[in-house]
Amino acid sequence: MGSGKVLIKSVAILGAALLALAACGSTEGEKPSSGSSGSGGGGGGPITTKVDGHLTIGSDIPYPPFEFRKGGKLAGLDIDLAKEIAKRLHLTVADSDITDTSFTTIFSQLAGGRYDVVVAASTITPEREKEVNFSIPYYNAQQSLTVQKSSGIKTIDDLKSGDVVGVQNGTTGKDYAEAHLASGVDIRSFPQGPDGYTSLEAGQVDAVINDEPTALAEVANRPGLVLAQRIDTGEHYGIAVDPSNKPLLEAINKALKGIIKDGAYAKIYARYSGLPPGGSVAKGS
Repeated sequence: MGSGKVLIKSVAILGAALLALAACGSTEGEKPSSGSSGSGGGGGGPITTKVDGHLTIGSDIPYPPFEFRKGGKLAGLDIDLAKEIAKRLHLTVADSDITDTSFTTIFSQLAGGRYDVVVAASTITPEREKEVNFSIPYYNAQQSLTVQKSSGIKTIDDLKSGDVVGVQNGTTGKDYAEAHLASGVDIRSFPQGPDGYTSLEAGQVDAVINDEPTALAEVANRPGLVLAQRIDTGEHYGIAVDPSNKPLLEAINKALKGIIKDGAYAKIYARYSGLPPGGSVAKGS
């Protein structure tokens, strides 16, 4: 009887040990804990988003070829890139998750918790980094000067006192114009990028300074205009991220590196013919 009791006790101990080992095993395939919206990234733990299972985005539309509407649906390099990132984080981006807002206040809205990210052809600048976090660069940008074909203007040096140059509010193009145009050149700000080109066509401004890709997209559809000068400013676009959500920033950086490395970024880039040659693609490091 004594040896039988020992055997039963040993089996019970062994069973408890096996259960403990099972409890400490791999959790692969488990759903994120309550409040989590995707897998962790960069060692930052599980990520959370404003709306469970979705990535909410602030953008400034239209700004082709990065964001615009086509047949009632949102399209553009930024839109496609955001959806690819979300997919790799096991999140969804529907058109209803993207809010069209003014670029002038878009970063303060992000810092105030209105969205998870801003995806809006956003140049990484020290001033903006004081307010929000930025991902690694995904696009190397430059400015441009667009004029009417008949104007005779070739560079910004041809602009003289009394000329009027259109820019978009809150952009680095506006900053560049204010810092580099000759004294007496009037700078006129517009709420959205395309507004300046419409005014240029109408003869209300003499030139427009804005990001090169958008200028190329606008010129392609406005036969009276020409991109006169490309201005290398060494700018880089990044995805702005809610500064209170560091795990999301780390996860986005990890996804971006993978997208650039495995060729998915190049495929997205190739969909938009108005973009400059592939040399403008950031290396993701």
